[in-house]
Amino acid sequence: MALTLQQQQTLKTYILSVPELAAQPMNSDGADAIATAIRQPAVPAFTVWKTNVSVDEIMRNGMNWTLVDGITVGKARIWEWMSRLGTIDVSKLNIRAGIDEAWKGIGTDMVTQRANIYTHCKRDATITEKLFATGTGTVASPATMGFEGSLSWQDVEAARAV
Repeated sequence: MALTLQQQQTLKTYILSVPELAAQPMNSDGADAIATAIRQPAVPAFTVWKTNVSVDEIMRNGMNWTLVDGITVGKARIWEWMSRLGTIDVSKLNIRAGIDEAWKGIGTDMVTQRANIYTHCKRDATITEKLFATGTGTVASPATMGFEGSLSWQDVEAARAV
């Protein structure tokens, strides 16, 4: 995915703000060194919502099956519809609202169930992903990614030329 002009400008500003990156030569080797450096995990950790969570991962790890029988038909339908494609894009606000609705209820069991589900819906971002994310990036309030994955040296080279 090509970066937008705004993303290129953000990347260039970041590169110039980090002396080790700004000192890299203005050629493909320098761009590759920068691309490699910004593929690393952000430090301190910056938490983001996953865009592709396997329902199998959620169901096999921490699902309290006794609670499933206790939810209403409507809530069960919400969960079924959300999970029927096999993956969930939890970066979408409406998906998180659906999870909240399906697993809300009185008592700590439902709160724990929802927390168990959300445990599988977050991950730590790379430096690149953090640059383009929106939100606080905490475990309690993950950010939403504006870019996911790794940049190529060509992406870096294009951003440095802006």
